[in-house]
Amino acid sequence: MTKFNELENGGIFGKGIPNPYGQFFIGDTFLNGLTTSPDEKISVGTVTFEPGSRNNWHIHHDGYQILLVTDGKGWYQEEGQPAQSLKQGDVIVTKDGIKHWHGAQADSWFEHIAITAGTPEWLEPVDDKTYQNL
Repeated sequence: MTKFNELENGGIFGKGIPNPYGQFFIGDTFLNGLTTSPDEKISVGTVTFEPGSRNNWHIHHDGYQILLVTDGKGWYQEEGQPAQSLKQGDVIVTKDGIKHWHGAQADSWFEHIAITAGTPEWLEPVDDKTYQNL
């Protein structure tokens, strides 16, 4: 079994369930909620993206998001900045109020642990032209 077949089957924590926030994503993704902080203000979970899948632009209000890339290859982009290629071991910190998106590269599964605080505001999809030009 190849490394990406292993990721397709669930990675270290298991693939989880079809993402219940799927209306804010292009393509198929899976969510595995791992835990929440004792005060329930911070959630921790894995998101597994099939090749080419990505979330919409979004903002975290009154909080932040930390992404710990656990496998595959992906993209992260903040509004007005070039997209960053991501690989296993990369860490992204998105500060409060920053418009951004993240997802898999076109030819790779992608998985990250998301540590999230605050309330997300889901915005427009990342259009195909923008994504395909990466």
